[in-house]
Amino acid sequence: ALEKGSDLEKAFATAALVYNNCADPEGKLSKAETKNLLHTQFLSFIQGQENKPKYQEVISALDEELENKIDFEDFMILLVSLTLMSDLLQEIKNTKTRK
Repeated sequence: ALEKGSDLEKAFATAALVYNNCADPEGKLSKAETKNLLHTQFLSFIQGQENKPKYQEVISALDEELENKIDFEDFMILLVSLTLMSDLLQEIKNTKTRK
């Protein structure tokens, strides 16, 4: 759908597609599905973060989700939160890509 889209548009479209492929008919993910998706599709960003207090806080908030399911908006907030605290983000910031 975004063959001519920008890299950023393609990145968000990919995130939406991955989420939608895993979501239930109501468009939500269970906590277990969310954690599985993070470990299969987002491992490079979360690897090595398990012992950090901020990571534990974010994952604990997921465990405290009352409905036991999260929607796409909450999923994207989770991804952004995990990205901001990751060591990989710092590596990315230190690397400049030239086009």
